[in-house]
Amino acid sequence: MDDKAFRNLMGQFATGVTVVTTNVDGDLHGMTANAVTSVSLDPLLLLVCVVRGNNCHQQLQKSSHFAVNILSAEQEDVSNTFARSGDPEAGELRGADYQLGAEGSPILAGTLGWVECRKSEVLAGGDHDIFVGEALSGEILGGDPLLFWGGGYRRIASVD
Repeated sequence: MDDKAFRNLMGQFATGVTVVTTNVDGDLHGMTANAVTSVSLDPLLLLVCVVRGNNCHQQLQKSSHFAVNILSAEQEDVSNTFARSGDPEAGELRGADYQLGAEGSPILAGTLGWVECRKSEVLAGGDHDIFVGEALSGEILGGDPLLFWGGGYRRIASVD
């Protein structure tokens, strides 16, 4: 199987859409990510897979904490904004409305929820690194999720 066939096949697995955010000495950064999953309930762990060499990878390497912001169905524009590469910004986050969490990670407004993590481990995974975070705090804010499937955004339809 080649990389294109593998990518197309894995594109059949619907995922939620998140923005992973960091704060390194006041330089804020965010990256759209769908390679995010819970790992463990004891301790509370999740993972984020990030391609090596991009700005978010560099920030996650430097950072002790990060946040995972779970996007709502109304946040396609937020997803698209953070899907584009960009440098970390001093005290700003690409014009997005945010507040800093208890550990200093940016928490985006309008999300379904968020979790702030302490980076606990970094594992190699092919051309990506797997950042494991211990969940320290979070909040469910509610709404409908933004999903990604088959190369595009999707929404949940209610089944009666």
